[in-house]
Amino acid sequence: MVTLRATQKVLRLLPPAAVAHPATASALGDWYVNRIVIDRQPLLLLLSSRSLLAILEPAKELRTLPHRLSNLVEGRLKRLPISSHIVACEVSATREVAVGKTEDRSVVGQMVDFAKALTFYLPETQWGPADLRHAEERFAETPCRCGGPDKDVIWPERTAIRLLKATWPSNSLEH
Repeated sequence: MVTLRATQKVLRLLPPAAVAHPATASALGDWYVNRIVIDRQPLLLLLSSRSLLAILEPAKELRTLPHRLSNLVEGRLKRLPISSHIVACEVSATREVAVGKTEDRSVVGQMVDFAKALTFYLPETQWGPADLRHAEERFAETPCRCGGPDKDVIWPERTAIRLLKATWPSNSLEH
């Protein structure tokens, strides 16, 4: 089980779901979500609580987001250099979704930073899904929580890969 942690404006739009549990079964932790608007187009910005890996998605059918979360996570993880076994394990851990409010202010703060930076990563006009994927890649390479010692800096893609490989050891037969 994983908890979809929504900001207040998103939480009002989501259907009531299972009560959030404190422990999540996924390597990447809970997923935080906020609705943002860029060039009058609403988007969802999802962020893994443990790795800060981002997913950008058009804000369509918001009420079905808890049911679609595992598919969104799968699509994002398939673009990482990890085995299909690891992807399948993490996707399986995100199939059961509870909905709750945000709890970690530092993750919410990172979502705000990414939302502000997004306008610099997208073309000025006529952007589409490929541009959103490009912005996700830029976020994956962005150092986060840089205010402390170097060992505490989070590089979203590197951290996600490390967490996934540590939680879901890959089959020795698969490359």
